[in-house]
Amino acid sequence: MCGIAGEFRFDTQAPDAQAMGRMLAKLARRGPDAEGQHADGPVRLGHRRLAIIDLSPRSAQPMVDVATGTALVFNGTIYNYPELRAELIGRGHAFHSDGDTEVILRAYLEWGEACVERLHGMFAFAIWNRESLFLARDRLGIKPLYFSHTPQAFRFASTPQALIAAGGVDTAVDPVALHHLFTLHAVVPAPRTIFNGVRKLAPGTTLTVSARGEARQRTYWSLKAQRPPVAKTAAEWTEAIHESLRQAVKKRIEIADVKVGVLLSGGLDSSLLVALLAEQGVPDLMTFSVGFEDQPEERGSEFEYSDPVAAMYGTRHHKYLIPNADVLRRLPEAVDQMSEPMFAQDAVAFYLLGEQVSRTVKVVQSGQGADEVFAGYFWYPRMAAETEGSALERFRKHYFDRDHDEFVQMTQPVWHGPDYTGELIAARLAEPFADEFIDQVLRMDTTMLITDDPVKRVDNMTMAWGLEARVPFLDHQLVELAAAMPPELKLASEGKHVLKQIARGLIPDAVIDRKKGYFPMPALKYVRGEFLDFMRDILDSQACRSRGVYNRAYVDKLLAAPEQHHTRIQGSKLWHLALLEYWLQKHG
Repeated sequence: MCGIAGEFRFDTQAPDAQAMGRMLAKLARRGPDAEGQHADGPVRLGHRRLAIIDLSPRSAQPMVDVATGTALVFNGTIYNYPELRAELIGRGHAFHSDGDTEVILRAYLEWGEACVERLHGMFAFAIWNRESLFLARDRLGIKPLYFSHTPQAFRFASTPQALIAAGGVDTAVDPVALHHLFTLHAVVPAPRTIFNGVRKLAPGTTLTVSARGEARQRTYWSLKAQRPPVAKTAAEWTEAIHESLRQAVKKRIEIADVKVGVLLSGGLDSSLLVALLAEQGVPDLMTFSVGFEDQPEERGSEFEYSDPVAAMYGTRHHKYLIPNADVLRRLPEAVDQMSEPMFAQDAVAFYLLGEQVSRTVKVVQSGQGADEVFAGYFWYPRMAAETEGSALERFRKHYFDRDHDEFVQMTQPVWHGPDYTGELIAARLAEPFADEFIDQVLRMDTTMLITDDPVKRVDNMTMAWGLEARVPFLDHQLVELAAAMPPELKLASEGKHVLKQIARGLIPDAVIDRKKGYFPMPALKYVRGEFLDFMRDILDSQACRSRGVYNRAYVDKLLAAPEQHHTRIQGSKLWHLALLEYWLQKHG
């Protein structure tokens, strides 16, 4: 797991070594163990290393094939690299290291751009073959890959901040991205970001850039949500999902040369991971939980659920209770680490938890993705129950933070335009190869929305501490199997029915049957006291007023009664406004 960067010049200029130095400095926290650069004509590649597999210098990056001059920088983990390595040796390749990095390099030399279809894991990488630059991102977008493209040069990096540090990036706000941001609780789907001059590669996509600056994209993976030709019984589906999840967990514990722990929230998903890891016979299993202060409306921790799971399996359990005063004091640090604006309250929670966990282990497994893949959120049954209106209308009613009319009320006239988000969501829902409306919704959530919400949050806030997070529920083979399963096996039992069936007997019934919980940080949901003062100062600042994004009447309405203005999925609208402005002040 690492940070990567690069520059490809299309003019007569050499890549800027000082700009690369600034990019790598911004990526240092993602890769605290080593730094490397490689220059070759119009290209310079940079890498910051977090050593997880083959800890020796032989797996240092950038990695170059001496015979061909082909060079690679890679961020991620390839779980099937031992099998691929054996196959490539059988095809005549000689290896000089024991890790997964060289497997990607030699897979590219053997199969070219089609190598990505053989990789099982999470990855973002770039390969220079002395003629063109080839970039790829994993199927579910677990690892980030941003770029800027001008007539003079193409630059890429693991974060927008690294690109901005290099210079020459248009940091004006993208009006389409702004509409997405405030409609989809901070999700800005690829290829856009909030900045006009920064784009990101979509999941399951490759990008080839020629010496003339021409760019060619290819989608190498897409998800079908259709029933198989031979029907399965509910019991057969349950066993198939159980076995696929077992294998996903096993891969993610075996492929590491360091200790692996679990982020144990107290919910079904992470508790089930603990049970399956214990089933694998993992010795000295370590679990980590974080909690915050209660508010009158909501508990701030789930220790009452995580403690029994840790006790049941005898894990070496670590609990951290963070007072509100520390949350407010550390919040600016968390915003510093956000590659893009993040409205979800658990972004700060993951930042504070990642700090503690990184002192003990370098790799953790996390339950992200289970709710989207297996229909765990409360809005899915509500959408399914809707019988009237278009697919967009059924989705919008239960998910959008703000309808288009409210976005117009919230923003200054210069930002007004069409309902960009409605158009995007309607098009994605209408894509072929999905049998039912809920199939359409879950496919879109899994392949687009989750990428720039929980998946991005976990990557950002763990990598801020040099901690690798692995997400077994987003194993692409498990996701493909789950997408083919009848929706009722997901929606039953108030969501995640099949996972609850698997978990019965493996974890306490109280965890399985509890009301769906969320990573709680009540102070950012029920805004009052010092947190309200903090947000008021941001929104009343001269920088905010000069930026000219918000309509002041809308801001004043939220400030007057912040606890009365929540989104359909219970986020604070005031926090959304304050977070974007604060993030732009730090990164814009």
